Amino acid sequence: MKTRNFVNTGRAVSEIGLGCWQLGADWGHVSDNEALSILETAVDHGVTFFDTADVYGAGRSETLIAKFLRGRQEDVFVATKIGRQNYPGPYTTDTMRQHIHDCRRRLGVDALDLVQLHCIPKGVMASGEVFDYLRTFKQEGLIKNFGASVESIDEALMILEQPGLTSLQIIFNIFRQKPIHSLFDKAMAQNVGIIVRLPLASGLLAGKFTRETKFAKDDHRNYNADGNAFNVGETFAGLPLAKGAELAELIKAFVPEGMTMAQFSQRWILDHDAVSTVITGASQPSQVLANTAVSELPRLSKETHRQLAAIYESSIQEHIRGLV
Repeated sequence: MKTRNFVNTGRAVSEIGLGCWQLGADWGHVSDNEALSILETAVDHGVTFFDTADVYGAGRSETLIAKFLRGRQEDVFVATKIGRQNYPGPYTTDTMRQHIHDCRRRLGVDALDLVQLHCIPKGVMASGEVFDYLRTFKQEGLIKNFGASVESIDEALMILEQPGLTSLQIIFNIFRQKPIHSLFDKAMAQNVGIIVRLPLASGLLAGKFTRETKFAKDDHRNYNADGNAFNVGETFAGLPLAKGAELAELIKAFVPEGMTMAQFSQRWILDHDAVSTVITGASQPSQVLANTAVSELPRLSKETHRQLAAIYESSIQEHIRGLV
């Protein structure tokens, strides 16, 4: 597993991380034993970055991570998120402090490696007060770093120059290419790391779904397919399932021999140097093995990148729903 410098943290992290949303909720049921096996497989194959949140299974994801790490002497960077429990607010220093204390307790640490605002309202971020709170919590030693997980590039650009900002977590994949030209150069100039979520567009870019694919009742790809529960961009990257499956078939033609489509999709992301880590989820250990292997794959050709950019502009971007 190759690593990348995680900007101003002084830490190097695995370029393929593990997204831990599915260990808590919203992707069908994952048992405790399955979750621990996924975490173990990830670390055994070089993953040193976990991303979780306080609302993933009402703290279940954080608790499982802590249970796993108690039995290992591993240097794993654990990023968590706060801000959805009391969405859309109010966001007070007392409320945020309590959420941070709860995360510290569940994760079993004195100071959190990274706390990210979890897709809170744009107006709240624009006021800047929440970042003042985070800077105070860092001074107090409750957190080591802070960042934000955002829904849109406009939000990312708005907060990019907040003093002390470590990272931005964004949706970025072959179906969502806008950050390449609007964000990446600015983030690198500001020394702000990019954490990529939804690298496979909720599984569409693994190339195995059709318009008839069905999902479990408790899977967000069922109940949020049209944005009925939260931002539609968090499910299938904002594409309708039928259109997404159709476009995935179009992309499949570019996958080189020896790569799966899921690996190809992650390799495409890693080819962008602004990216610090890709937090691909996994609901079984075999998926972890396939994902971690991406780090050793060769870069894609410039021609492949050019062709995929052309397809995005001509056939994909007009179908994206939600914030971009």
